[in-house]
Amino acid sequence: QVQLVESGGGLVQAGGSLRLSCKVSGSFFSIYNMRWHRQAPGKEREEVATGGRFTVSRDSATNTAYLQMNNLKPEDTGVYYCSALIMPSGAGGAYDYWGRGTQVTVST
Repeated sequence: QVQLVESGGGLVQAGGSLRLSCKVSGSFFSIYNMRWHRQAPGKEREEVATGGRFTVSRDSATNTAYLQMNNLKPEDTGVYYCSALIMPSGAGGAYDYWGRGTQVTVST
């Protein structure tokens, strides 16, 4: 069974940094895409815009994606999720998988 698990969230002061991780586990052939999303309080989930303060990276050897967040602002507060398009072992196609999210809270 394929699973995605996020980690690295927490409480940080404005201007601080966090690095989120998303590890894929289970039996699969390929990971085609990994993305990060954010759901702020009272808002819909949206894909995280990268470049500038937020950068993404991926370690294919450990099947882990990272979201480096710098100069955090209170409006960055929310639950951060990762998703991935993955072809599980024995499957005839690829499917979208999601993690359960990790909370990021940025205080003033």
